Amino acid sequence: MTGGCLCGAVTYRVDGPLRPVVACHCVQCRKTSGHHVAATSARRGDIGITGQVTWYRSSGHARRGFCGVCGSNLFWDGGGANMSIFAGTLDGKTGLTLAGHIFVADKGDYYDICDALPQAAQDDPELTTVVP
Repeated sequence: MTGGCLCGAVTYRVDGPLRPVVACHCVQCRKTSGHHVAATSARRGDIGITGQVTWYRSSGHARRGFCGVCGSNLFWDGGGANMSIFAGTLDGKTGLTLAGHIFVADKGDYYDICDALPQAAQDDPELTTVVP
């Protein structure tokens, strides 16, 4: 699986399985994306990045990676074995499906979640850390 930013300055390749997509409605994801974020994840060692990712330390335990040229949000890195990849940056058909929603207590008041998928008020490690 491959992906990258809008302008092509940063590309990546994932040589391993991807976790199902999880929608994150936390304030930070909403502020950096303009809405909620839909992210998959892969084992850190399975991700190869080409180009210069700009990293922003968004909290004491996490950083967000984006292209410094076009501003595309690409990664969320909490320092664990896996790194999140914003699903919209993947190239072509992915075969992935949305598995659920996290941080719904923080979601914007201007939209509703209209599916029957699991919802967690905060983080849900069962949704966010599973990689097949």
